[in-house]
Formats: sequence, structure tokens, C-alpha cells
Amino acid sequence: MIQEQKSALTSVMDWFRESITVKLAFIGFLILVLLIPSSLIDDLIRERAGRQQEVADDIASQWSGAQTVKGPVLMIPYRKTVNYNGTDNKPVTKEVVENLYILPENLNIKAVLQPQKRHRGMFETVIYNSTINIKGNFAKADLGMFSISPDRLLLDKARLLFSISDLKGLKTNPVITAGGMKLTAQPSFTDSDLFNNGLQATVNLSAIADGAFDFNYTLELKGSQSLNFLHLGKTTDVEVSGKWESPSFQGRNLPDDSKVDANGFFGKWRMLYYNRPYPQQWVADNTMFRAEKKQNDASIGVKLILPVDQYQKITRTSKYAILIVLLTFVSLFLTEIIRKQRIHPFNYVLIGAAMIIYYILLLSFSEQVGYNTAYIIASVATIGLVSVFISSLLKNKGAAALFGLILSIIYIFIFVIIQLEELALMIGSIALFIITALLMYFSRKINWDKH
Repeated sequence: MIQEQKSALTSVMDWFRESITVKLAFIGFLILVLLIPSSLIDDLIRERAGRQQEVADDIASQWSGAQTVKGPVLMIPYRKTVNYNGTDNKPVTKEVVENLYILPENLNIKAVLQPQKRHRGMFETVIYNSTINIKGNFAKADLGMFSISPDRLLLDKARLLFSISDLKGLKTNPVITAGGMKLTAQPSFTDSDLFNNGLQATVNLSAIADGAFDFNYTLELKGSQSLNFLHLGKTTDVEVSGKWESPSFQGRNLPDDSKVDANGFFGKWRMLYYNRPYPQQWVADNTMFRAEKKQNDASIGVKLILPVDQYQKITRTSKYAILIVLLTFVSLFLTEIIRKQRIHPFNYVLIGAAMIIYYILLLSFSEQVGYNTAYIIASVATIGLVSVFISSLLKNKGAAALFGLILSIIYIFIFVIIQLEELALMIGSIALFIITALLMYFSRKINWDKH
């Protein structure tokens, strides 16, 4: 009786060891378990990418942040008579001062950037110096729109208002030529300002016929990562150029003409006021430019992208981790079945660990030598390790070489997918179709009912 029980137990144990179904179930379970360290590696990649952004923000805070140039806007104060009932219910007349705001008739902006990389440890970001020439003209105000009498205007107290996002970026004090006069800009920090981080210059319009005049000024400006402008003219022309090979033109409107090559970039916009979110002139409201959505709708510019963002590429690569593990295990399983050489489940665990450690190697080396070189180092190291291990398991160098070739094809395929943008989905789907067809071909030799 005892001997029969031992024999039955031995049979069950042999079935567990030899059963293809049990082996497949174990491989499936192991793949699911490997999702845990894979997700932890994704967290590590995000943490390192976040650290890079923190360094970029820190450098920007010390140098100067992303810049948005706004303006100019002409502000003309005027006297207004207000009638209201006093405390004794008697009519009272009071004179107050309100502001008339006018946007440029034509606005021409030409910016030249000199970008450079700034490093801190293994992290880097991009900063720039720029020279921005701004010129244009203001037309005579349409006072009839608001029933304002010309004699109510305080022309000698008119001001030109403009703004940049980070005043620390100003390298020189802007000197404005307006209506033949030289004006020096001064900062303005009152709560009633039209702009945050505003600059202003007083212009005496009483000496200017019809109140129409030209203006011209230059900003010597430091910034980091991006430079943007607000479309404020009835007609706004913007030209931006610089020596940087990987710019991204941004905003609601793409350039009418652009060029990007090894010598740098160039972008040119011409925009009319029909879809501009601001009126040509208005009164009293000093909150016109505080709505973020309106600013986004009127903003155009360029963002300077680092040529190689290794964290973005590593994140994309890590998304294929389970696919690589799956293909590796399937290849190993088919090798085991076809050659009829059993591979212990613990060996699958070790190979899976090597597949996961690959991404830590890729991350750590890419921070030092760049993504492409790191990919080669991590891939060669992992393929070599797994191939030698399989050679020792199967006692067959030919089978190990074939397995190494399969792994090489898989890693080359993933690398090509990462480099592609528009064709990535199509190439990936074709490759997966071919892999499925190969699995169908080789699996037909397996006798699934044998065990």
C-alpha cells in the first residue's frame, strides 16, 4: 500500500516536471511576477527624469526662465464725469480718471537666439541669450467708439506698456524710440498694472499730430528653454532664428515659413487680428491679459528641445520589457521542447532577472554616455550573459549562438522602433505578425497531448 502511494506520488511529481502545460503555466506566472520589478524600474526612470527637470528649473531660476514677450500697449488716461446719488439722495457729479488701451496697428518682431547647453552633474538643460527688435506703429484712437471727447484725454501722461515673463533676464535697460522721442523704460509693480512684470515708458502725445506714431526698441534678453510672443498687432510679423538643431515651433499658429537644418532654425509668422482674442482698443479693464487661455490663444514662439532626451527614449523602451521577456521565454521554451532538453524553472527566473536588470543598465549608462551607446552596451552585455548561460545549460554552443542571434534581432527591432516616429506603429505591427507566424510554424512540431 505504501509502495503504491509512493509510486503514485512519484508519477504526479514526474508529471509536474515533464508536463508542457505546467511549464507554460509557470512561464505565464513568471511573466506576471516580472511586471512588479518592471513597474519599479518605470518609477525609477520617472524619478530620474523628474530630477533632470528639477535641475533645469533650478538653472532657470538662477539664469532666467522661459520668456514670453508681451506688448507694447498704448495707455492714454482720460477724465470721465460720473453721476451718482450721494448719501442724502442728492445727485452728485464726480470726475474720475480711467484708461484707454490701444493695441498696435502693425507689430514687427525679429528675434535672434544664441542657445547653449548648461550642465550640472550628469543633467543638462538649454539656456539662451537673445536680441529682440520690436517695432511698429499706433494709429489714431477711435474715440467715438467710447464717446470720449478729445479734450478729456491726458495726452501728456500717456504710457507705453510692455512685459517679459522674467525681468531678471533683461541684460540692458530698454530704450524706446516713440514719435521721435527717446524714452527710458521703468519697471511697474502696482496692482493696477495691465501686465505682471510690467515695464512702462511715459510718452507725451500732446506734441504728436493725430496721436499716431511709430515706435522701435530692442530687448537684450536671457532665458531658458523657450521664447514666445503675443500676437497683439492688427498685423503681426514675427521672425525667430537661432543656431539650434532641434527646435519646436509652438503656439496656436505654426510658422508660414520655416527651416531647420544643421546650421540652425528659422521661423516666420504673419498674423492678422481677425482671430486674435483681444480687441483693438478698450477702456478701464486692466485684467485683459490675465486670462491664461487668451494668452495661450495669442501666443507663438519656439521651444529649444535637447537633441537627445534619454529619459523619454528609455521610457518608450521600457514599455517593451514584457514583450522582450515573453519572446525570450517562448524562444527558450521552444528550444527546450524541440531539443528535448529540460530547463529548470529556476533558470527561467535567472534569465528573466537578466532581462529586467537590462533596463537598469540602460538607464545608468545613458546618463553618462547617451542613449544610443548605452543601448549597445546594455544589449551586448545582456545577450552575452544569457547566451553563455544557455550554452552551459544545453551543452551546445550552436543552440546558444542561435539563441543569441534571436535576442539580437529582438533588441535591434526594439531599437529601430524607438528611433521611428510616424512609422513605429506600422513597423511594429508587421514585425509582431511575422513573429506570430514563426511561432505557429515551430509550435506545429510540438505534441501537446504527449504529457
